[in-house]
Amino acid sequence: MNVLITGGAGFIGQHTAKRLIDMGHSVYILDNLSEQIHGCDVDAVKEHIRGKFIHGDIRDRAALEEAFSNDIEVIYHFAAETGTGQSMYEIAAYTDVNIQGTANLLSYIQENNSSGILKKIIVASSRAIYGEGAYSCSDHGEVYPDIRKETDILDRNFENKCPVCDAELKLLPTNEGAPFKPASIYGLTKQVQEQMILMFAANSNIQAYSLRYQNVYGPGQSLLNPYTGILAVFSNLARNGSDINIFEDGLESRDFVYIDDVVNANILCLQDSSSFVGVLNIGTGESITVNEVAKLINEFFDSQSKLQISGMYRVGDIRHNKADISKATKIINFTARVSFRDGLQNFLEWACLQKGPADYGFESSITELKNKGLMLGA
Repeated sequence: MNVLITGGAGFIGQHTAKRLIDMGHSVYILDNLSEQIHGCDVDAVKEHIRGKFIHGDIRDRAALEEAFSNDIEVIYHFAAETGTGQSMYEIAAYTDVNIQGTANLLSYIQENNSSGILKKIIVASSRAIYGEGAYSCSDHGEVYPDIRKETDILDRNFENKCPVCDAELKLLPTNEGAPFKPASIYGLTKQVQEQMILMFAANSNIQAYSLRYQNVYGPGQSLLNPYTGILAVFSNLARNGSDINIFEDGLESRDFVYIDDVVNANILCLQDSSSFVGVLNIGTGESITVNEVAKLINEFFDSQSKLQISGMYRVGDIRHNKADISKATKIINFTARVSFRDGLQNFLEWACLQKGPADYGFESSITELKNKGLMLGA
């Protein structure tokens, strides 16, 4: 099959491209090679791209024309601005790429797919759509908390409270039926992007899978972008012996899903022969605290880095997330197979081989957020 991957030079895109090529598919990569993700040495990046590369932007019609000249049958739509904290002030950029870029892509398809050659769209959505997600209240059952209050954050009361009675809550796995309650501009743009694609597909006889990825990690992820990926940030700091700044109280938790499991989900969608149009959570169904993550990374590097619980809160961050993946198991037979410890070992062994500056812009990103009033408790 002829497969187009937008944003295909990125982390998930390149792992997916490799698998597709190994399976015998023809893969086309459309990517603008954003400096924040790939660095400034464009030629070096191009040398390692798997697939037939088109240097362009989804907002550029000429780039789309070049990509679709290859009789594209399947699209993996991964092109996006990513980063919770940055999205809270780079609002125009996130909206332009994630929403307008997707609108541009869909408009082109609508105008040029009269023959019906395009059969399937798989879009990288995000857990950020849910905001805080699902919890259980002893008096009110399953609830979905609102964005945490600034007064609570400043008092270091980081845990979510029941939106009805303000009682303590128990974390639940969040399923696809949870309401949209994004806590960041990034999450909001991914919600709109997802809904646009699903609505378009349902009216165009195209299968569509919106994969709500949890925290994806593994070898090959960007170590240059300080706004995404605590594993990348912590590993950069630990191997350089720099203190690790842990936001809030370190008890916030995430559902980390390894890149190989994510690629498996992407391929399962390609192979699915149903007429599915909908959303699927892609995660592990388990969560681990940030404190635990930092300790494991320090142990791996035998690092002298101190774990500093700063109490800082980045506006737009959620407290916990844990996915209910039962629907993905039912629809595409997805199962997460790589444990966090094994996946982290693979990632850190790869990270050891990478070169670059000591903090990869992490401290400057914090300063930027502080100056814009988007880092509380600082």
